[in-house]
Order: sequence, then C-alpha cells, then structure tokens
Amino acid sequence: MPTLVMKFGGTSVATLDRIRRAAKRVGVEVAKGYDVIVIVSAMAGKTNELVGWVGETSPFYDAREYDAVVSSGENVTAGLMALILQEMDVPARSWQGWQVPLKTNSAHSQARIEEIPTENINTKFAEGMKVAVVAGFQGISPEGRITTLGRGGSDTTAVAFAAAFDAERCDIYTDVDGVYTTDPRVSPKARKLEKIAFEEMLELASLGAKVLQTRSVELAMRYGVKLRVLSSFEENDETAGTLVCAEEDIMESNVVSGIAFSRDESKMTLISVKDKPGIAAAIFGPLSDAGVNVDMIIQNIAEEGLTDMTFSCPTDQVKRAEKALNGAKEAGVLEFEELVADTEVAKVSAVGIGMRSQSGVAAKMFKTLSDEGINIKVIATSEIKISVLIDRKYMELAVQALHDAFELEKA
Repeated sequence: MPTLVMKFGGTSVATLDRIRRAAKRVGVEVAKGYDVIVIVSAMAGKTNELVGWVGETSPFYDAREYDAVVSSGENVTAGLMALILQEMDVPARSWQGWQVPLKTNSAHSQARIEEIPTENINTKFAEGMKVAVVAGFQGISPEGRITTLGRGGSDTTAVAFAAAFDAERCDIYTDVDGVYTTDPRVSPKARKLEKIAFEEMLELASLGAKVLQTRSVELAMRYGVKLRVLSSFEENDETAGTLVCAEEDIMESNVVSGIAFSRDESKMTLISVKDKPGIAAAIFGPLSDAGVNVDMIIQNIAEEGLTDMTFSCPTDQVKRAEKALNGAKEAGVLEFEELVADTEVAKVSAVGIGMRSQSGVAAKMFKTLSDEGINIKVIATSEIKISVLIDRKYMELAVQALHDAFELEKA
C-alpha cells in the first residue's frame, strides 16, 4: 500500500477533542487506502513545562537527563492518539523512538538522525496495522539513551520518516493554514503563499519563522520529499496549504518572498581583543564547545593591535557564552578587556530567491528602515537573504514597513 506521513503539532493535539479531530483526518486517509505514519508532538505547552522543570534544577543541567524528561510529552500524545484510533476501529499502534528504532548520534538535546530502519513498522503494516503513531522529536543514541532532536524536532522526524519509507507525501498539520509572507499577527497584510522554494523556506525557518523546523526543510530538500503545510482546524482539499518544493517547480517568484523575524536575539561584543592569528578560533571554538549557536559575526578594523568582535546568539544562550568566553580568558587562551551583552535586540530578515538576479534589495531595505528612524546595529547577507539586528522595540514596525516596501501583499 502507498504510505502517507501526517504530522500533528502541539496545538493540533492540545486536548482530547483535538486529538479526536486529528484522528478523524487520519481515518479519512486510511479509507483512501494509505498505510499512515502519524508523527505527533507533545500537547501544547507541555514541552515548555517540562523544560521549565529541568531549568529549575540547574542552568547547567545534564543534557542526557534533559532528554529523558522532555521526550515524555510526545509519548503521552502517541498513546492517546493510538487509543482513539482503535476506538474508531482503525488498527493503530503507538511507537516510541527507541521502538522503531530511530537511530541518532549522541548529541543530546540537539541529536542528528543517522538511520531509520523500516523493518519493524513495515512488518506490522503487513500484519494488518494501518496506522503507526510515532512519538516525534525523539530517538535513541548508540549508547542506548533517549535523545531529542531540538525544539520543533517533530517536523524533522516527519520528513525523515517520509524519506525512509518513500512516502507519497508528508503533510504537516499546524495551527496556520500555510506559509505566509510574514507573521499575520504582526502584519495584517500578510499573504499565504501557494508555493515556496526549499531554499527560501530554509532561510525563513532559520531566521525565526516558526512554521517548520530548519532541519526538516534541509531533509525535504535533500531527499525530494513532497512537503505540505496546512491547518488542522480547517477543511482541506488537495490544493490546500502551502507546498514546499524545488525552485524549478515555481513559475515566477517575487524578488522578496517573506519577512522573517526573531525576538529572542542578543548581541555580544568582545572589546579590545588582542588581534593576532587564530583569534577567531580562540573565540568561536569555546562557544562551539559550549553549544552556543552563533549567527551574525562582525570584526572591527584593528587599531594598535586591538579589535572588537561582535556576534549574535539566542538570548537563552547568553549565560553559556559568557561562561565559555570568560573561561577561555582565565585559561589564557583569549585576551580581551570586556564582554558586553545587549539582550534587547531583534533580528529582521528579507528572504527571496529573486535576489539572485535583482539588484537594489539591500538599498531599499536600509532606506525603508532609515525612513522609520530605525538604527541598524549589525548586517549579515547571503545569496537570498539580508538580515539586520535592531532594537527589539522597533521590531514590529520594521516588519510592517518592509512588508509594505516590498509589496508582499500582492500575489
């Protein structure tokens, strides 16, 4: 039988009634003749609660125990979904990551999928099971410990299963009806996109768009997985939602396809760093070892053998960054005068594959922000994106102004 992967996010399974609604959608696909693999997240708010409990134990907790705690939310949802499907006379069974087994590396809390053997689930399909309800976000390490794939990891789980089982498509059900030009809660003019290229979605996801996790888009692009984002709260047909696809499947794109933003950014500056060969490695090596996700990097011109180095990172990683850099200084590996953290900044980005062939995007973006009196602190660019760090209090104004400037409300 053809295989379909359906993933339901936290808001889609937040209550028993919502799980029942999701189960009815699964039942419709089973009736069409599919063997269905359902990937479920924890019920809305549950993972945040579990993460909070772990954080209260210590800011420098054991990541292995973190995974043991926070992975439990998905187990509950998977069991409930399977029970409800069974009540609907749909042969279903829940699967935890270790039962599949979804094999990962040992990078706890940010594990990478290494292999998904299909034998166990396919054997059960052959015996009459119609739905495998798999707990998303989790796997098992070579040491036999539970691992998690990072926040939003259920998306990655779903795409990985679609690739491993050669699924006809992978449907991501969430609380929005597709991918928008920006967050409709920030700009009422935001427009739903019918299609978006993998590369654009990858940039938007990495820059703050919450619709899909970055690694799920990477996997879909690598393995050519047909990926749809659609609402679990609306009636959907075959054309509903947003299709994430290859660039060549889109007839014509706007120069800019979307405006992404991230509130939880911080700007960190090392002042008066001794400028010598290897200084970048001395800074970013300890940050990498501490698991700090560095994004934008700027080094000032050196004067009298000293320079300033600025970088951005998520606000919840500032303490780890400070500990790593101060530790490197105490160990004599790194010399600097002061470490300054600005935790009141936001990142705003314009993304579009049309930038490759169109000039003037940066100029328009910078002028638009200037006209609104918004000062740019840091700039970073790639082939299809331009990102800036600004004061957080101006973030919504910047998003709305850029959305208007690039006329994203137009089809």
